[in-house]
Amino acid sequence: MTDDYLLFHNPRCSKSRAALALLEARGISPRLVRYLDTPPDADTLRLLLRRLDLPARELLRTGEAAYTQLGLDDRTLGQDTIIEAMAARPELIERPVLVRGERAVIGRPTERLLALLD
Repeated sequence: MTDDYLLFHNPRCSKSRAALALLEARGISPRLVRYLDTPPDADTLRLLLRRLDLPARELLRTGEAAYTQLGLDDRTLGQDTIIEAMAARPELIERPVLVRGERAVIGRPTERLLALLD
């Protein structure tokens, strides 16, 4: 069961820690991607967005300083520009994100993760 789950995780984030605790309480030990240490490249982010079934803007952390500094609040920016920004500045990626097979969900609130659990 462990290999079925992948968690994009930031151990300094309380929501990310809560997500991991929820999974572990259900006997699930996901593979962890500490995405700030090993940032996903643009192709990985595109795949993740397909699994989330979301546009790139929905995966952005709008409260980060880089969001404003890079002008990402400009609604005319295309998907590729946003994806490249997240690849270059992984702190812009919303967390936690749980992946299982071809599906994924952003764990905010944490209970949203339950949609991927059996």
